[in-house]
Amino acid sequence: MKDCIAVDGPAGAGKSTIARKVAERLGIIYVDTGAMYRAMGLYFHNLGIDSQDQEGIAGAVDQAEISIEYRDGEQQVILNGENVNGLIRTNEAGNLASAYSKYTPVRKKLVELQQQLAARTPVIMDGRDIGTVVLPDAMLKVYLTASVEIRAKRRYLEYKQKNVETTLEKVEEEVRTRDDQDMHREVSPLMRAEDALLLDASDMTVEQVVDVFVKWYQERKVQQEEGTWK
Repeated sequence: MKDCIAVDGPAGAGKSTIARKVAERLGIIYVDTGAMYRAMGLYFHNLGIDSQDQEGIAGAVDQAEISIEYRDGEQQVILNGENVNGLIRTNEAGNLASAYSKYTPVRKKLVELQQQLAARTPVIMDGRDIGTVVLPDAMLKVYLTASVEIRAKRRYLEYKQKNVETTLEKVEEEVRTRDDQDMHREVSPLMRAEDALLLDASDMTVEQVVDVFVKWYQERKVQQEEGTWK
């Protein structure tokens, strides 16, 4: 896992967008862990299992099969044989992911799958506990963040492009709520790993952020080859 990149940070910080572009620049695999958690939330929701029903969640989690496949250059999230890309990029799916991901059985199953992927090939993986739990030995760890206002505006524009009806005020409140849930959950709360580099992208373009990631990664590779990074 030492050739991998772990990206953590709050909702709307641009982790997925950046990770995809960094993967393209470096020629490594991008693993969208957030999409996997959204798919898991959708799975429980479709079964009618309430987010407070810990027994029901624990009993059903092993029947959820979630994988990431690349077809025609596009990442597809497969939930029990079904491509759910079009169902997991909504406000509701994001809230479901946060509500169900706080339980140990859910996180354990997905973390195991994510670690298996990283053990096979260099990857860049984004989420909320990648550097602290999923890839603690990653060569490069970055905590990517931005102000609540900037993150809410970005998410609002994304929804607008997808014709999702909402308001900027509602999205900002959802971002604040999501931050609170992620930072204060009992299992693997959102936090910056001790050895993670901090990058505030509030006033940066996507390409500027990608450039920083690539620079840091290349520097770590040199350090690794020289034996100055372990």
